[in-house]
Amino acid sequence: MISNGVSGNKYMDGPDQVVPSDTYISCVPGGHVKLRQTSRGLASEPPISVPGLLKRTAARYPDGPALVTKKADGKWHYTTYKQYQERVRTVAKGFLKLGLERYHSVCILGFNSEEWYLADLGVIHAGGYAAGIYTTNSAEACYHCLESSRANICAVQDKKQLEKILSVRSRLKHLKAIVQWEEPVDTSVPGVYSWAQLMEMGAAEPDTQLDDILKSISVNECCTLVYTSGTVGPPKAVMLSHDNLTWDAFVIGEQVGDVKPTVDKIITFLPLSHVAAQVVDIYTTLSNAVAVYFAKPDALKGSLVETLREVRPTRFLAVPRVWEKMYEKIMAVGAQNSGLKKNIALWAKDKGMKHHLARMNGQNGTTCGFKLARTLVFNKVHETLGLDKCSTFVTAAAPLSADIKKFFLSLDMPIMEAFGMSEASGAHTLSIYPRFRPESSGLILEGTETKFGGAVSPHGPGEIMMRGRHIFMGYLNDEAKTREAIDDEGWLHSGDVGRLDTNNLLYITGRIKELLITAGGENIAPVLIEQQVQAELIHIGYAVLIGDRRKFLSILITLKSKVNNDTGEPLDELDTETAKWVAGLGSKAKTVSEIVNTKDPAVHKAIEEAITRANKHAISNAQKIQKFAVLPKDFSNHTGELGPTLKIKRNVVYEKYKDIIEDLYKE
Repeated sequence: MISNGVSGNKYMDGPDQVVPSDTYISCVPGGHVKLRQTSRGLASEPPISVPGLLKRTAARYPDGPALVTKKADGKWHYTTYKQYQERVRTVAKGFLKLGLERYHSVCILGFNSEEWYLADLGVIHAGGYAAGIYTTNSAEACYHCLESSRANICAVQDKKQLEKILSVRSRLKHLKAIVQWEEPVDTSVPGVYSWAQLMEMGAAEPDTQLDDILKSISVNECCTLVYTSGTVGPPKAVMLSHDNLTWDAFVIGEQVGDVKPTVDKIITFLPLSHVAAQVVDIYTTLSNAVAVYFAKPDALKGSLVETLREVRPTRFLAVPRVWEKMYEKIMAVGAQNSGLKKNIALWAKDKGMKHHLARMNGQNGTTCGFKLARTLVFNKVHETLGLDKCSTFVTAAAPLSADIKKFFLSLDMPIMEAFGMSEASGAHTLSIYPRFRPESSGLILEGTETKFGGAVSPHGPGEIMMRGRHIFMGYLNDEAKTREAIDDEGWLHSGDVGRLDTNNLLYITGRIKELLITAGGENIAPVLIEQQVQAELIHIGYAVLIGDRRKFLSILITLKSKVNNDTGEPLDELDTETAKWVAGLGSKAKTVSEIVNTKDPAVHKAIEEAITRANKHAISNAQKIQKFAVLPKDFSNHTGELGPTLKIKRNVVYEKYKDIIEDLYKE
């Protein structure tokens, strides 16, 4: 196992100390790594631990709003940064009382909440590892996270999540306690505690043990485990150090610029078990004293817009599917306009696009007609979305179509793309307006390094490689996989293929694991082709390109349908806008199954025409789609085709619909 062999007990000047190490990677609990610190620039920033960062921000802005929750009385309740620090310490002492050991974990299973934040920072203060678990995980998937991280405690949101843990509890040899933060809690179950009980325990404990542990902490040891998606084999535990997280958050803040402590505010709704939400919602906010507002658990099922209108955030991070849904809604509303109103909207979008293209090309000032367009159209659109106070719009976790970015750009909403991965602490790029191109995945973060693998790379030509203080320590207890991910020179191999332009903007041209190699030997990146089809027909839910080792390309199509509000499972009934579109084609179909079973001529003709239009953008005949199939259901997290951030799980789709795929290739 990779380790420097240094005992942390010798070093008691923490938590912001750097324990000597002679290696950049470590896979063992309690290991330490060297920092890639430079003599100048952002990479020279003095390292700071998570407890050190919270202490510093609480001292600078004790009364600033930190965590803001809407309670049962319908009002927003504020936790200040001073209270935040005090409560984190109380939770840490409670965890220690329940038996948390050094370098063991507390797993957190629930929707974003103040308790999630307190548990996360509390376990880190107490010398353990924070490990988020996706709320959609099965009991067995939860077991893997708990057992591999040697969890002593699991914090769960409610009875539903509690039952998962109880069902596998007998096999968890390290687990000592379960804490449930939502009432009611059945504390008659042995080892199950309420959040109130945890806080009472912590408040009754002296500070001595906690302070001693804080002295032993170092910035170059692991504090957080982020579990990979596990599309190939079981999820791996990515070990992130204090410096990984606090430095990446610092650089993101510097790149965004003009951050206003105690004034800026965000809404947290993306899964905190995902690295993008952690580094932005927990650490960038902590680094810059930004207020965090908690969305409702059904945010992605429709309530997010309501929260946006109420909170009016100044910065907004979303995954592509959220931006796509906003786009679809705006398009649906726009389709109802006619006459003068429609012409004004088209005029305004033209002015918006010309203004931003001029800014992107280095021209300062306001272009002709832009201010009037903003007054007549853009301000109203922004206000309707709840984004009229927002100055930074960001998309992350998966690629967002350049066409959708251009659409929002024309509405005076430049969406900045962030590219990264769990192993890079979240972000490696972030485009900042006007250093921005809709086709780009962002500007390389200052203080990091990027290079591209050539033919000698075992991962393929043009692979994006990253190096810097944000690169992870290793996979917990898995040296072989760590060595596969990080080469001998310390470069993290991303698995993505790309290029840089002269402005240091990164362009993703494909993903090695997703590349289709046709029977004719042509390498094809599916995402761009899929996005082109979706751009031609917005009533398509998802599009998945098929063609690996095949003679030609085909594509699987889903149609948007209504969903079960409790489970998120797609229903057979078409959603309202799709139903209107189908009726407009002359079809009488009301459900997906009617369209699939009858191969509805009107719908199939419309899809064929959309594919024909998309094919005009193909760079070769081999990249043209020749056949398609409409699937019997839209994709969802509930049915397994989508991951927690709504990214397509291609292997699941291939296996689930293998019969339909084979039918496409019958002679």
